[in-house]
Amino acid sequence: MDVVGVGALNLDRLYLVERIASAGDEVPVISSKEAPGGSAANTIVGLARLVAATGFIGRVGDDREGEFLLEAMEREGVDRGEIKVCEGDSGLVLAFVDRRGERAMYAYPGVNDALAMDESALEYARKARIVHMSSFVGDRSYEAQRRLASELGGVKISLAPGTLYARRGLEEMEAILKKCEVLFLNREEIGLLTGKGYEEGAALLRAKGVRNVAVTLGPEGCYVLGDEGLHLPAYRTEVVDTTGAGDAFAAGFLFGLLHGQGAEACGRLGNRCASLCVSKVGARDGLPHRRELEGFLREIGWNQG
Repeated sequence: MDVVGVGALNLDRLYLVERIASAGDEVPVISSKEAPGGSAANTIVGLARLVAATGFIGRVGDDREGEFLLEAMEREGVDRGEIKVCEGDSGLVLAFVDRRGERAMYAYPGVNDALAMDESALEYARKARIVHMSSFVGDRSYEAQRRLASELGGVKISLAPGTLYARRGLEEMEAILKKCEVLFLNREEIGLLTGKGYEEGAALLRAKGVRNVAVTLGPEGCYVLGDEGLHLPAYRTEVVDTTGAGDAFAAGFLFGLLHGQGAEACGRLGNRCASLCVSKVGARDGLPHRRELEGFLREIGWNQG
């Protein structure tokens, strides 16, 4: 396979609201929606739509939500051979999105915290060119990812730590970071992880062994540090919901990496995928298919070979 994802599988319950409520506040809900989610899962779906061979390692519950999440992965053409059904509740995220596209999220891990890295999962991951990981709430699943990173050998590792892992700090994360081909962070996360601004923080992460650091900057685009630092502008769009923007960026960037593109082309494709994602509600509805991007790929000088 091209990319195997390892992360939480969640049912997202999305609520469009006038504003994000503060303590003691009461705010009406304009509309609501259920959708499949999970950071690494969203990225894997994005890659599948770009025509990459993908699979996933994760857990769902033996409930309606788990069945819904499995059907969503199968519908997208993602191999679900290592998504196991466990007794208990599937993961759940409550997301509140205001009219500016800003959001607040509450996560219930459910059986996601039951993830363990047995030999079957390890062998499955070793078949991939890249293993893309995102954060879990619990320590057991985090330790499973640490084990995976230590035993993957020549497989490239991509990580989207989110705020949950960024808060763990550099010292605790170093064993995984030094094996990362790509590390995806936003401005807040790189500050939490390194205690520095994004450019200085990216340089520190490079010194820790990360091959490429990609920092998403919202309407300012992204900053990518590999052999050199690049600021790449965002693509103009009407922002409806920022949920999943970073996951979409990671899908575009990794697709470029799979096809031997340089950091600039990878970053521009990531920005484009993110701009399409935020134009619709939810993390997946706006993820583009490959056919939608053919003209864009020609514009950025995509090396078809």
